[in-house]
Amino acid sequence: MVRGGNTIEQYGSTGPGSTSTSLLCRLQAHDPESWRQLTKLYGPLVYYWCRRFGLNPTDAADVFQETFSAVSISVDRFQKDQARGRFRGWLWTITRNKIHDHFRSQAGREGAVGGTEAQRGLAELPEQLAESPIDAEDRGQLGSLFQRALETVRAEFESRTWDAFWRVVVGQHTPRAVAADLGISTNAVHQAKSRVLRRLRAVLGDVIE
Repeated sequence: MVRGGNTIEQYGSTGPGSTSTSLLCRLQAHDPESWRQLTKLYGPLVYYWCRRFGLNPTDAADVFQETFSAVSISVDRFQKDQARGRFRGWLWTITRNKIHDHFRSQAGREGAVGGTEAQRGLAELPEQLAESPIDAEDRGQLGSLFQRALETVRAEFESRTWDAFWRVVVGQHTPRAVAADLGISTNAVHQAKSRVLRRLRAVLGDVIE
């Protein structure tokens, strides 16, 4: 809520429960909407990984399905622990295992066409996901993931909160300049930025620094 032109609402329009509850928690609670959100957010990234490491569109679609089936089974065991790994890395590990299974199956078929390619694909799969994007395409994929997350949470915030966040984070304007333009305090601008980023972290977990 905006009060006296100086502060910005603490929560989005969907209420405090939605803002404070992470996607991971809702996944572990087997919330159906959270699964739709997960595939919307991370599905394109998983498909990209499949294609990047040599799967054709048909095989990539199959591995995509197998990956998310495995996620649904094992998400209860996932603990977001910085020392053990982040969600994106955990998702990559599952995807990698499914890609590995695909190539191993190909390579194990007697006389299978593409057996050599399958062996090469196995050799090229990295054990761990790079902490930083390694090329422009990787960066583009993470940028698209961030954009999908923005679209997911946009409706949860009043326009002034979102405008303050957007101008500072995306537009790279100073909080002081944004505050003067919007007629709010500099502290309110910092709060707006913090609240939206906190919500995005709840949705994406580890993509946002």
